[in-house]
Amino acid sequence: MSDITSKQTVLWKQYIETRSSVIREKLILEYSPLVKYVAGRLSIYFGNNVDYEDLLSYGIFGLIDAIDKFDLSKGVKFETYASLRIRGAIIDNIRKLDWVPRTLRQKNKEIEKAFTELEAKLGRPPLDSEIAGQLGISIDDFHKIINDLNVSHLISLDEFLEQNYEMNVEFFNDNQLGNPTTYIESNEIKSILASAIDKLSDKEKTVITLYYFEELTLKEISAIMKVSESRISQLHSKAVTRLRSKLGKHKSILYEE
Repeated sequence: MSDITSKQTVLWKQYIETRSSVIREKLILEYSPLVKYVAGRLSIYFGNNVDYEDLLSYGIFGLIDAIDKFDLSKGVKFETYASLRIRGAIIDNIRKLDWVPRTLRQKNKEIEKAFTELEAKLGRPPLDSEIAGQLGISIDDFHKIINDLNVSHLISLDEFLEQNYEMNVEFFNDNQLGNPTTYIESNEIKSILASAIDKLSDKEKTVITLYYFEELTLKEISAIMKVSESRISQLHSKAVTRLRSKLGKHKSILYEE
């Protein structure tokens, strides 16, 4: 997002001085594209399970909360602060739906184990049908679990961020960046992750690249790859599951178990 504009500066000054509901409405409209962007990014985790319009509705509550609590004097970009609030509001509401099976974590571990064993046996990444066969389930059931795992991955990552970083601060401070151990570990993980991504299928690699490195939304990735949004969501979940199995002991650094 761009730096604060003169229009935004005026609106923020007016809102801080008056706390006017009219000015707040103007700020909501001014930053509504941010809600669409965050919702569009998160929708890759849900496929057809959650309506995009619902994600927008949840996100608006996060934006309102961010506007009410934002402290302009701290020098933090509002977009950075609001993105976390919007994301948090969406995830909190998804948690309340409580439709993710309790056994999902165990199924995730079983899929990771099957993937690792089959790859070692076959000398290549296994096909979906081969993983399903290893697990003794149908290909349709396998794809259903993969779709559900997307939500598990999202919540796991969100909990990791909540537990390891303070709201309103940069992810790495100067002391962390200057720590040789932190630097070495960071580079090691990057190297392992790059190698793991390189071994994904071409379609999975494309989804990971477009989502995490180009920071595109589900809709944008779907348009580029010319496949349905639900298929993109499925490819994303399979890629993340494969990466988790490849990262082994290092995944505890990236995900909260």
